[in-house]
Amino acid sequence: MVQFHEHIIADLLEEPSDGGGLVVLSSGLGMHKIITALLHLHHPSEGTLLILSASPSQKHSILTSLNPNPNNEVTNSPSEITSDLQAHHRLSLYSSGNAFFITSRILIVDLLTRRLPTSAVAGVVLLNAHSLSETCTEAFIVRILRSSNKNLYVRAFSDKPHAMVSGFAKAERTLKCLFLRKLYLWPRFQVYVSEDLERYPPEVVDIRVPMSAYMVGIQKAVIEVMDACLKEMRKTNKVDVEDLTVENGLFKSFDEIVRRQLDPIWHTLGKKTKQLVSDLKTLRKLLDYLVRYDAVTYLKYLDSLRASESFRSVWIFAESSYKIFEYAKKRVYHFGMSNGENLTAPAKKSVKSKKRKLDDSNKDQEDSLVKDANSRVILEEVLEEAPKWKVLREVLEEIEEERQKQATSIDECVVESAQDDNGIVLVACKDEHSCVQLEECITSDPNKVMRGEWDKYLLSKVQLHALPKRNKKKPQNTKGFGVLDGVLPLTPGKRVEGNSLVTQEHDALLAAATQLSKQAQKGIEIVDDPQNCEVKKGKGKGSSKSRNKKSSRNASLKRGDGNKIEAALLKESEPSSKNDGKEVEINPASDHTTIGTSVLKKHVEGADVEQPRNEKRIPPVHFYAYESGQQVLDVLKPSAIVVYHPDIAFVREIEIYKAENPTKKVKVYFLFYEDSTEVQKFEASIRRENGAFESLIRQKSMMMLPVDQVAHGLVRNSASETDSPLKQNMVTRKAGGQKEADKEMQVIVDMREFMSSLPNVLHQKGMNIIPVTLEVGDYILSPMICVERKSIQDLFSSFASGRLYHQVEMMVRYYRMPVLLIEFSQDKSFSFQSTSEIGEDVTPHNIISKLSLLVLHFPRLRIVWSRSLHATAEIFASLKTNQDEPDEVKATRVGVPSEEGVVEDDVRAENYNTSAIEFLRRLPGVTDSNYRAIMDGCSSLAEVALLPVERLAELMGSQKSAKILRDFLDAKYPTLL
Repeated sequence: MVQFHEHIIADLLEEPSDGGGLVVLSSGLGMHKIITALLHLHHPSEGTLLILSASPSQKHSILTSLNPNPNNEVTNSPSEITSDLQAHHRLSLYSSGNAFFITSRILIVDLLTRRLPTSAVAGVVLLNAHSLSETCTEAFIVRILRSSNKNLYVRAFSDKPHAMVSGFAKAERTLKCLFLRKLYLWPRFQVYVSEDLERYPPEVVDIRVPMSAYMVGIQKAVIEVMDACLKEMRKTNKVDVEDLTVENGLFKSFDEIVRRQLDPIWHTLGKKTKQLVSDLKTLRKLLDYLVRYDAVTYLKYLDSLRASESFRSVWIFAESSYKIFEYAKKRVYHFGMSNGENLTAPAKKSVKSKKRKLDDSNKDQEDSLVKDANSRVILEEVLEEAPKWKVLREVLEEIEEERQKQATSIDECVVESAQDDNGIVLVACKDEHSCVQLEECITSDPNKVMRGEWDKYLLSKVQLHALPKRNKKKPQNTKGFGVLDGVLPLTPGKRVEGNSLVTQEHDALLAAATQLSKQAQKGIEIVDDPQNCEVKKGKGKGSSKSRNKKSSRNASLKRGDGNKIEAALLKESEPSSKNDGKEVEINPASDHTTIGTSVLKKHVEGADVEQPRNEKRIPPVHFYAYESGQQVLDVLKPSAIVVYHPDIAFVREIEIYKAENPTKKVKVYFLFYEDSTEVQKFEASIRRENGAFESLIRQKSMMMLPVDQVAHGLVRNSASETDSPLKQNMVTRKAGGQKEADKEMQVIVDMREFMSSLPNVLHQKGMNIIPVTLEVGDYILSPMICVERKSIQDLFSSFASGRLYHQVEMMVRYYRMPVLLIEFSQDKSFSFQSTSEIGEDVTPHNIISKLSLLVLHFPRLRIVWSRSLHATAEIFASLKTNQDEPDEVKATRVGVPSEEGVVEDDVRAENYNTSAIEFLRRLPGVTDSNYRAIMDGCSSLAEVALLPVERLAELMGSQKSAKILRDFLDAKYPTLL
């Protein structure tokens, strides 16, 4: 633990009467270490400590810090309470006084059902406080605990300062909903933090890697397109112009900023503006993936975008967008004719002018294709490697050389370093895909890795072509005949749409892919020898190199006896490479025609790996992905760290690691693409975090919090209870004043509804929440009123699956007043669709049409529209006016099959002859207003058929309806004789 961690803990423990506080610190400053220290300080005699809102990675980090050695079990290590534990088991755990990870949904149900005594809870630790709001379940839990346990402490933590300044007074509102008064800010530039981290700084090497020419062109084109989209969005005059900058567009939070401003007016926006919001997200991904993934993967992602978004996206039609696709394609392959006339090799001319020239000379091109019989379509593979791959290899070799020099120079240093330096090199990447790919680049030739990705790309073309085509009225002509055999003929009779460069390019790719697929199948047939137990499958492809061991292809090779297999593959591929009938030629980027004979091993010890083209040794390497969220520095204790993808949080973790180990030599290599958005994003993240803390410091100086935050919050809640519609039920006939009704408002809530915030808001309004498991409905307001609550997203999915029809059918069967509550979000538009999306014709797929059919089918169904959660609470209070309180036992038995059979005055499913009821309701003259009276007056359908008209009129309340029903029952049926 670093010294400033002790200062943070001392601040939290200094004034226990305040009940804790909210700690906001910079990302990467070891929040899990502070939680671990608080767990060490907790004693079971104080009571139970509950840890809420912890992500799986945070749980793992806390448990790892508590118990660094998995073999030794720690007695005070917190366990996790899940829904798998039964109620009585959870009760015994609550009374033990230990610390527990628990979900908010389980905890709130146990509090409302009084399984957890509030006096047994010593404190609550809340992680990710930036995600909390006034209506969240965590605030509900704290309010219930605070109301009955004044000595409870609440300690909230957040390491996302930029999220704490989103919206109006976010920090102040978070403090109020948690009943806290203390806000502790610990930025990176704080005096204690900077002194501790800069006392023993690690040795840093900043390496700027120049991007390739095509990467620079793609980045420039994407930024130009993003700037054009931002200019289009500024024209709407509905978004804050200051936020619409390219720098802000590099962050994921930019989408949240724009959506937060546009959601209230979303229904007034046109299709173009809505699409621009989605396009900016896509463009941000394009910039991120450019520096993260290889050229083939990037091209594959662009192909998916072209297929899925080309018909509606705005950015694809921007002026510079064509450069993105062209440059990405040129990083992978070039395409042209073997005579060299139209080879799409790198040229200084722009692609746009080249396209125009090809289109203008289309006729001449056709003639040349016909006249020159020897001309062939050439697909030349480029397979540009990522520039960082080579630099990473050089860095690892440099690390190993330095270690060998130190080992040979002084023997004493070897003994000293053997105790402290384990020789591990850590390479940190953004995601798991990058880790796997970099490991393959180190263990094998990077060119093999690129060829493996290229093969997967070609095989995906074959699989896509093999899919059945829809909406084809007639089969296609013989254009491209022979493509599936690896042949692309260019004869005069095959010129229907086949002479365009795009079509020829597609057919050439398909032919190459099919050729690869067939050769791979041939490789399987040759290598699949039952006598060779080690080899299960084989693969082959012309004169190309062998694939990497982890390439996920249709035909994978397990390298048991590499030399025999490769010889067989080469022997089989020789005739195919000399086949004169094939008009497609695939030129590999390298001139090597032999396959390396070295057997690749798993890269555990770098010194044992045989390198095919470089004899230099590399140290043992461990790869780490940021997305895993695990703390690996304290476990691995590396002496050298290569930051392949820069991340501000991981940089702080390295600083903490070096401050905790001041005697350990740590050398850090940063790999940046020079003049790239990668550098710009890293620097902007630092500026954004500093700006967020400066804003929080200003907010802290101007905050207006009550002296007694807890008492004020609880008094405010009780005041809201007195303002509730209970006053409408007050007895005013007696002189001398008013008398409140004895009963408190009760609402029976289904357990599954605690995933939403509505029970919290209902409790704030003074209603007593009773959590049970309901088979019918979500909320029971009275013995007659049952409510099924649907959010907008849930409503659409329920219509699509047909679940809503069944739910309404059950409510109509068992309750007199079934209600469908459609609840909108407060920060979004109060509308299903924008006016531009509403068509003139009625279509069965429209949501309004589906709602109309539902109401026509169930006439007694009431639909309630709610603007927000608070509006729903007001609606529930007004619906409960002059209504009896619901019965918990009766509500839980509704719709539940009974084992005892029919029970008198019961509401279970077996007590209703649903088929007979449905038949009665469909008889002429029977309506929703009179069928219950008929059921009360008759015991069966046979008795209804024998009743006279006068008795029917009494039951149905109408002479006309009774006559209609009687005439129908007495009508004679026609006969054939």
